[in-house]
Amino acid sequence: MTTEVKVPVLGESVAEATIGQWLKQPGEAVAADEPIASLETDKVAIDVMAPHAGVLGQQLAKEGDTVTVGALIATIEEGAGGAAAKPAAAAPAAAASAPTANPAPTPSPAPAAEEASAGSSVLSPAVRRAILEHGIDPATIKGTGKDGRITKDDVLEAAKNKPASAAPAASAPAAAAAPAGRNEERVKMTRLRQTIAKRLKSAQDNAALLTTFNDVDMSAVIEAREKYKDVFQKKHGIKLGFMSFFAKASVLALKDIPAVNAQIDGDEIVYHDYVDISVAVSAPNGLVVPVVKDCDKLGFAGIEKAIANFGKKAKEGTLTMADMAGGTFTISNGGVFGGLMSTPIINPPQSAVLGLHRIEDRAVVRNGEIVIRPMMYIALSYDHRIIDGREAVTALKTIKEAIEDPTRLLIDL
Repeated sequence: MTTEVKVPVLGESVAEATIGQWLKQPGEAVAADEPIASLETDKVAIDVMAPHAGVLGQQLAKEGDTVTVGALIATIEEGAGGAAAKPAAAAPAAAASAPTANPAPTPSPAPAAEEASAGSSVLSPAVRRAILEHGIDPATIKGTGKDGRITKDDVLEAAKNKPASAAPAASAPAAAAAPAGRNEERVKMTRLRQTIAKRLKSAQDNAALLTTFNDVDMSAVIEAREKYKDVFQKKHGIKLGFMSFFAKASVLALKDIPAVNAQIDGDEIVYHDYVDISVAVSAPNGLVVPVVKDCDKLGFAGIEKAIANFGKKAKEGTLTMADMAGGTFTISNGGVFGGLMSTPIINPPQSAVLGLHRIEDRAVVRNGEIVIRPMMYIALSYDHRIIDGREAVTALKTIKEAIEDPTRLLIDL
């Protein structure tokens, strides 16, 4: 019996996707509810599950093809899997052709080579490039992604631990075989990357973008973290980070300046009496912004747990449409990559985004004396059509004051 595999419902207002990877090949055995393909939508990657156990039959769409909801992309046949039977079938033929009376068994392909060949079909383009660049055997890498898939971080970690002694042996042949000239590689943009590009360009084209800056003395927050981090982790099971402080400080600012938490819809301004903060997270296929909902009602632990969960899901590629839906304000932390200052772009239809940067010791004046303080530049990019300069500066100043005096977060000041 043949079972059809169709593109599942992808989410509200999402009608099509791109075949990102085939996780199973024709003839391979599949278990019920096992992922057989990965679809890339405008926001997240979604796995297509096998409706029941059997053998993958035809693949009716190639990687990179655009498919719509309900489209037929594969079939599943009854059976336990034809892939394992092929090597066994080859053995009698090899034995029959041998001229000796006691023929030696024909050696089968090396398991490691087979695994690497099979595994290479489920590697993303970015992972494949990293493997080639660092000369790592994919069979030796332990994947930490979903279902044990190899991520780019896994490759980089394996490259760090690669024995140095292996390099000299391979250096001479590699130098001799190196082609002359310069090479180029063309890789088709993923659907997610295309959507990111369109949305960012749309934000520049449609919004009146402006950025205001300030700097923050991080001494009080750093001191609070050092003082309470162990007790906090013991009680809540999560580390106390900087993002929860900035999220709570942003809540204060957005409540005081509602326009920063609003958005334009046609010729109307939509004000929100809740704060859903989109947190920019780096994922293997690009930047994504899952939403921590009801930040105005969550405590520090709730915010930290939500952010940590999104980071884990982004790395594993398991973010859902529900994780990405909504958002009234965005926080982007370029400081984790060492950025000193930037002008972040708003996440439409939102009207403002807070940019965080690296902390560094700088000389500042306090009470008439030059002292060294851990300072951070912060930036607020906003849509000037809805937010006036006074409102933007006031909102950023409120965030600054709350970070420099965290007691304000407790007494709502």
